[in-house]
Formats: sequence, C-alpha cells, structure tokens
Amino acid sequence: MFNSAFDAIVPLLCVTLAALASMSAEAFRGKGERMPIGGLGIVGLAGAAVSCVLLWNRNTSSFGVIVADNFGLFVTMTLIIVGLLTIMFSSQVLDLHDLPRGEYYTLVLFAIAGMIMMATANDLLVLFIALEIMSLAVYVLTGIRRDDQRSSEAAFKYFLLGAFSSAFFLYGIAFTYGVTGSTRLDRVGTFLAAQSMADNPLLLVALGLLLVGFAFKISAVPFHMWTPDAYEGAPAIVTGFMSTGVKAAAFAAFARVFLSAFEPFSADWAPVVWVIAAATMILGTVVGVAQSNLKRMLAYSSIAHGGYLLVGLVAANQVGKAAILFYLLAYAVTNLAAFGVIAMLGARDRANDELRDYAGLWQSHPALAALMTVCLLSLGGIPPTVGFIGKWYIFSAAVGSGYYGLAIIGVLTSVISVFFYLRVVVMMYMAERDGAPALPRVGAVGMTALAIAIFAIFYLGILPTAVLDLAAASISTIF
Repeated sequence: MFNSAFDAIVPLLCVTLAALASMSAEAFRGKGERMPIGGLGIVGLAGAAVSCVLLWNRNTSSFGVIVADNFGLFVTMTLIIVGLLTIMFSSQVLDLHDLPRGEYYTLVLFAIAGMIMMATANDLLVLFIALEIMSLAVYVLTGIRRDDQRSSEAAFKYFLLGAFSSAFFLYGIAFTYGVTGSTRLDRVGTFLAAQSMADNPLLLVALGLLLVGFAFKISAVPFHMWTPDAYEGAPAIVTGFMSTGVKAAAFAAFARVFLSAFEPFSADWAPVVWVIAAATMILGTVVGVAQSNLKRMLAYSSIAHGGYLLVGLVAANQVGKAAILFYLLAYAVTNLAAFGVIAMLGARDRANDELRDYAGLWQSHPALAALMTVCLLSLGGIPPTVGFIGKWYIFSAAVGSGYYGLAIIGVLTSVISVFFYLRVVVMMYMAERDGAPALPRVGAVGMTALAIAIFAIFYLGILPTAVLDLAAASISTIF
C-alpha cells in the first residue's frame, strides 16, 4: 500500500493505470496484430478489488476530498463487477462489429475511474470533475460505431443534454459555495446543520440545481428524454454498461450529497423527490409496455428502476439506505446480463434487438433463452431472484417511514412491468421463427460471464443476508 495520505485513491489508481496501459498497448500494436488488451483491464480491476478489501473498515481519506469509507468501497466493488462483466461480454462483440479494441477498453476503464471517483468524492468540485470524466467517456462509447447513423445521433443527443445537465450541476455547486463558503461535503453539512431555509433562500436554489443534475444522470422524470434514444443507438454492450455503471455512480453521489451534506433540509427536498420517484416509476412502466424494441423497453425499465431507487432515498431510514446499495448491486448484475444477451446475439448488419427477433430462441439457443428468462424475471421482481429481494427491502423502507402511497405505486408498477418482461419470455418459448436469419453462436467467454451473473442473481435472491448486512454496515460509516 501507499503512504496513508494516498491510500484512498489506490482503487482509482489501479483502474486509471489499466486504462493508460490499454491505450499504450493499442498505440504500439502492429498492423493486424491481436493483443489481449481486455486482459489489462481485468488485471487493473482485480487490483482495485484487492485494494478495496484491504481498505475495508479503515475509513481513510486522501486530502479530505476522496474518502475510502465502506459506503464508497461497496459501490466501488459494484462498479468493478460491472467492469469485469462488461469486458467479458465485449470480447465477442468487438470482433463481430470490428470496433477498435484499445480505444473501447480505454474508454470503458476511464469511465469506471470516473464512476469510482464519483462514489468516493467528498468535495462537490471533485464530484463534478469525476462526473465529466465518466460522462465524456460514455458519450464517445455511445457513438463508437462511427459508420452507424443511429449511434452518432444517440451520442450527439446524449452529449447535448448532458452538457446542459452539467451546467445545472455546476451552478448548484456555485450557489452551495456562495452560501456555505466551502465545497467539502463534511463542511457543508456542518454549516447547514446550524441553518434554516428561511435564513438563506439561496439554499433552495442550490438544492434545486443539484437535484436537476443528479436527476438527469439517473434518468429520472422529467429529465429522462435522452435515455431511450441513447440506449437504442449505442451498441448493446455499451447500453448495458451505462445503464448500470452510470446509475450506480450517480446514485452513490446523490445519496452522499443529499443524505449527508443536505440531510438537515430533508423536509424540504423529500416531497420533491417523492413526486419525481412516483412519476419516474409510472412513466417508465407505462411507456415500457408499448415498446417492441428490446433496448428501448429496457431503457424505460431502467427509468422505472431509477424510480424504485428514489423510493429508498425518500424513505431515508436505515433499511432504505442499505436497500439502495443492495438494489444497485442487484440491478447492475441483472440488467448487464440482459444487455449482454442482446449484444452477443447481434450481427454486424442486424442488431437483432426487436421483440420478433427472439421468436423461437428456445429452439436455436436453449441455454441462452433460459438465462435471459432468469434476467427478465429478476427485473420483474419474481422470487427467488435478487430483483424480488431488492424491491422487497425498498418498499419495506417506504412503509417503515410512512410513505404508504409511494410503496403502493411501486408495487403496482412492478406488477405492470411483469407484463412486458413476460412478452419476451412468451416470444422466446411460444413463437415460431419464420424466415428470419439465424442468430449467431455465443462464445465461451460470454457464456461464462452470463453464468456468473445468473449465479449471483440466484445467490443474492436466496441468501441475501450477508450482502444486506454488509450494505447496512457500509451505510453506517457516513450516515
């Protein structure tokens, strides 16, 4: 380990060095030469995972702006899992679409570095820098298929709206600094604990601007407009990566800022977040029912799941806070596996992401159909999958804090969402594949990644106690 002043940045450093190594490997690769660049990313992520284990319970800080508390380390481990699964799913996809391997892996690793920085930032300016590192990498990944018009359009829309949201977030930081005299979250929290909203109404402006910035990144209504187009236009594996990693990092930062620094004013922001959570769950579910494209359907599903996570944020009790961490892990594993299936079934000239493309999948790819079924049932919250446990604890937290209306909306939207997940299952098992081109075979590495994800879905669904206890212990270090 490094000197104690630098311990907190070791996981971030491991991923950043792996990104630099991937970029260098691409630069020095001979024409036509194949290099295991993805392996460099796996080594870097493994190093970050080991450092997280060694830093656990130490609560170290690097100059007060990066903190390696258990909360940040739990989210970092979730992001490492997202990164590892993404790299494993990508090996077949990159060859299929002839994408630049070095550029792709470098961008994925830099995005993960930004996500880790977001999860562990204790300063609003550092949080903004992390947000931009992550965002810029994901913008480029969205449009990495330069010859695809839909991909370029998706990247442009994502970038344009992302720039607006970044401006809102930066103005929120400026107002926070103007009121409190600091951007350090611990100092902001100490200052606000002695204030009231009546003393300085500019606090309301700062809260509103920061809320808009976070709401965009988690695809909350009414800042969700970019999500369906960006998810549909990006390569499927990139869509899976940004629907899980970006959401996990953004929610970690959201929780740290609003449940720690701005917790004294929870009575002012909680009703607003209540409305956003309800609208997000309803819109994501209702519009998702009408989709025939799987990527757009999962985009609206992602919006709805963001609403479920906001329920835990509104509840803000110990169960709700721990449930946020557990749900982020559950959703990341499940959704990334579902997008992994879509990515590996895509062909160079055909995305195979329409509902009709999955007709008769049971006959041609029985194992893949079974694995996809598990992912969809978990997203719908069907026991004994991890999706059921995650929703159970989120809604229990809402009931425990007296938010019965929000819990009822969550349960009803979950029931409705099962309909569009089961549409895919019915198509795979009960429809005939007439005249459509044969789907490609799936490689061993991709199937291994799927098997790992499915094992996690069942393990966390049947034996969730150890991870839930870990999440609860992680929350107690900062809230």
